[in-house]
Amino acid sequence: MTVTGTPCDTDTDTNTDTATDAATDPAITTHRRRAFALLGSVQITLIFTLAAIAVPLPEIGRAFGLERADLILLSAAYGLTFAGLLLFGGRLSDRYGGRRTLTAGLILFAAASAAVPFAPGIGALLAARFAQGAGAALIAPAAMTVLRAVFPAPAAYGKAMATWGGLSVLGATAGNLLSGVIAELLSWRWSFAVPPAVALAALVLAPRLLPDTPPGRGRALDLPGALLATAGITLASYGLVATDALPWSSAGVLAPLLIGAALLIAFWYAERRAGDPLLPPRFLLDRRRALALAAIAFSACATATTFVTLSLHLQQDRDWSPLRTSAAFVPFAIALLTSGRAAGPLIARFGPRVVTAAGLATAGAGLVLLALTGLDPHTPYASALLPGLVLLPAGAAASFAGAAVLTTHGVPHERTGLAGGVLNTAMELGPTVVFAIVLTFGSDAVSLAATGAALAVVAALNLHVQRSRPSRPSRPSSLTQGATQ
Repeated sequence: MTVTGTPCDTDTDTNTDTATDAATDPAITTHRRRAFALLGSVQITLIFTLAAIAVPLPEIGRAFGLERADLILLSAAYGLTFAGLLLFGGRLSDRYGGRRTLTAGLILFAAASAAVPFAPGIGALLAARFAQGAGAALIAPAAMTVLRAVFPAPAAYGKAMATWGGLSVLGATAGNLLSGVIAELLSWRWSFAVPPAVALAALVLAPRLLPDTPPGRGRALDLPGALLATAGITLASYGLVATDALPWSSAGVLAPLLIGAALLIAFWYAERRAGDPLLPPRFLLDRRRALALAAIAFSACATATTFVTLSLHLQQDRDWSPLRTSAAFVPFAIALLTSGRAAGPLIARFGPRVVTAAGLATAGAGLVLLALTGLDPHTPYASALLPGLVLLPAGAAASFAGAAVLTTHGVPHERTGLAGGVLNTAMELGPTVVFAIVLTFGSDAVSLAATGAALAVVAALNLHVQRSRPSRPSRPSSLTQGATQ
């Protein structure tokens, strides 16, 4: 699995010797492109692994004789540990160095991923998925720490983040497309052959392509904060996932939700008193960063909601096969790739906040179109589904790219792992939290329309913050300077 549209770091920065060297030495530029391709492929694979279980889940249920509750837990297992451990993974990356943490995560992820296709039963499969998520929680923030070392110049790093922002939705799209094709032609077990292959390749190539990153001297691990955050996020997420099978008033939903919320409140107060907190409260109190994280969360929710809703609609209401269902999302993938390639130049010209807002509005329009025309089984695919399946990914890719630049703008090098953990946490929790809420609306069409309206609100808030903060003059080629707009 390769990355398209890797960033070009030929911009010069008069204050950065490394950037000047890269602009004049083709060997340095080529090496950085290869390093980005490796890190990007790993990031895509993490989200591919999350999404790949959605289409073959019914087949897995038949193979192991699973009840609905078991299927819900299986579908959520990877995401629960992934989201729950991300903040701690970010701290480990900042404390022990990005490449060292990345290597440890890849070893765990590769071992767990190799066990998934050979799982003899639901117990072994669940354990492997939980372990995969733990490995991913180490890899994701560490990869961003290493990325910062690969592109030390601010302008080059801004361009890299503009491309990086769209990789996760690309991974989700690939997971849904390929898993359906593989499950139809071979077996659901072969759907999980990609993650161990990519992880092993990354372990081999990392020492050759990725720079070593120094550990953060004097950084405490903040174990109390890590325990509170991990337990709170995991329990609250499980409670939200359980609403798919249980009513909100049931003990199976209320108990984990309330305990998780209490732990997260305790985490917030503990972080305010900690000398070296896992998540400094001021990091989230910046309005621009908070809205960028909201854009990431809602964009992730929009794509996840669409995949789940349309996959079920096409297979249950239109009686399509998994292969034909996957084929229906091919235009989605094409629009995603096209928008992802255009996002960097657009951010350089208009600034990340404008691109983020425009992307959110476009994705919201796509969702509303799908809600109005796409869920009637008697309407043709080309006129009812296709317009929404093009607008949604085009907007989502742009909003992810712009929001990724905004989230990491101004973050010091020693906090890059923290930024990576927060960014990926928003990406993981967005679908869980928002999807659980919109499911209460009952109708799939209303859920899609409500999510589209939420995207429009976040887009308007982003523009409002931009207008309320006068922009400073900036060079069009510098994404980092554009992030201040």
